[in-house]
Amino acid sequence: MKVSRVSEMQEMDRAAVEAFGIAPDLLMENAGNAVYWVILNQFGVRGQRFVVFAGPGNNGGDGLVVARKLLSSGGDVKVFLLSDPARYKGSAKVNFEIATRLPLEIARVESIDAVAEEIARCDAIVDAILGTGLTREVEGRYRQVIEQINAGGKTVFSVDIPSGVSGDTGKVMGAAVRADYTVTFGLPKIGSMLYPGYELGGKLYVSHISFPPALYEVETLRVAISEPLALPPRRRDGHKGDFGKGLFIAGAASYFGAPYFSALSFLKAGGGYSRLAAPRSIVPAIAGKGSEIVFVPQMETASGGIDLRNKEALLDLAARMDMVVLGPGLSLDAEVQKLVRALAAAIPKPLLIDGDGITAVCQDLQSVRERTAPTILTPHLGEMSRIVGLDVADIDVDKVDVLQRATRDLNATIVLKGAHSLVGYPDGRVFINMSGNPGMATAGSGDILTGTIAAMVGLGLPVDEAVRQGVFVHGLAGDLAAMEKGEDGMTAQDILDALPLAVRSAREGLSAALQQRYVGAREV
Repeated sequence: MKVSRVSEMQEMDRAAVEAFGIAPDLLMENAGNAVYWVILNQFGVRGQRFVVFAGPGNNGGDGLVVARKLLSSGGDVKVFLLSDPARYKGSAKVNFEIATRLPLEIARVESIDAVAEEIARCDAIVDAILGTGLTREVEGRYRQVIEQINAGGKTVFSVDIPSGVSGDTGKVMGAAVRADYTVTFGLPKIGSMLYPGYELGGKLYVSHISFPPALYEVETLRVAISEPLALPPRRRDGHKGDFGKGLFIAGAASYFGAPYFSALSFLKAGGGYSRLAAPRSIVPAIAGKGSEIVFVPQMETASGGIDLRNKEALLDLAARMDMVVLGPGLSLDAEVQKLVRALAAAIPKPLLIDGDGITAVCQDLQSVRERTAPTILTPHLGEMSRIVGLDVADIDVDKVDVLQRATRDLNATIVLKGAHSLVGYPDGRVFINMSGNPGMATAGSGDILTGTIAAMVGLGLPVDEAVRQGVFVHGLAGDLAAMEKGEDGMTAQDILDALPLAVRSAREGLSAALQQRYVGAREV
């Protein structure tokens, strides 16, 4: 499913009215009706007491439609207005005038104590205070009402987005409603899919409110929820070379885990032949744990990194591989970093750069820009900061736009790691990954991601699809591990051990529970 920016949704609204003749009153009626149907099906209406909080704009107008529908189905409804109703315009004004003619109790918010009393008496709350166009911090009476809603402990239905959440970033603008259900319109907004907005929204439903697919499936909408891809069949008569040959250039003195996890995850995720080029002194220790890996011991620097003298031999070996991973645990040794930049510029095969490899190429991004074979970078926010030259905080509030600019500039696919990792492509497409959990925030997890992506190439997916599927399978493995052991104390080894089951689940079909977990938004 596509995901939109606030400005893109505003343009869809305009096109619906001007190009397709869908009246604004009808769009608002459809929006309110969608919220009503979710309340009816998920909570029930007859005999229930509802408090509807309506803000001054169209979001408030949607809430007035919901109040009318709840009343018509036997609900006991009180509406609180957070501003002067004279501010209502257009369709919101029409619905306010209708509401005043109905036996609805409508009151201005004059006393927070009165709000608290009504919340205490009600069964559920409809949050129609602030919409997706919020651009400034929530304060004053609005903030007080939001805080009372959150303190009330009642079931909350948010209209379009939880009030106080930025529609474009998912960030909390001072204070935000914590909803149990959110019903959004047209398409999910980016702010509904990124944390903390995603978590604050509860279960997310989307109604297209009469928009034709020509509006919400257009190619110009470049952001989407990442859906699992089908893996090519595994040949019954295949041998290890048929399932991919991966080279991992990784490791340094005292960095044993990164090369082990990256090289072995390639095999655990279905890859056929994994070679690990690591400093010769650490090879015996890694071989004791990962004997299935084929080792290519490397001459070492004085500090125990891979020496620059290995360059030509590594380039020769890389040319015979299907995929190369460069960077896990390589260290920040100056000679090693110089080797990384030289290899990145010259390796003729698909190349994934991670960890210390990213640090190295950040000193000369031309080594990435000038590559002709596919390039993948897998930074966390701190590494992304070095790539784009922005503070982490600035990236965190503008992830999608920053990612799109960076992928275009570097002509590289970038996986911006984190909760709901983003996969960005040079053509501007961005996919929001829904798998994974907080237990995966542990040392070695990112190294497993590198091997999993490489394995998807080995299994026969095109490189661009392999990145998306690798990110998904990696998160799925983390979720399966968490189901067995819990998120607390889960280690990279647990994720690694769950990879075969994750690949099998991806092949055979996810359970109903996992399908619901990864759907992102449910259509209504």
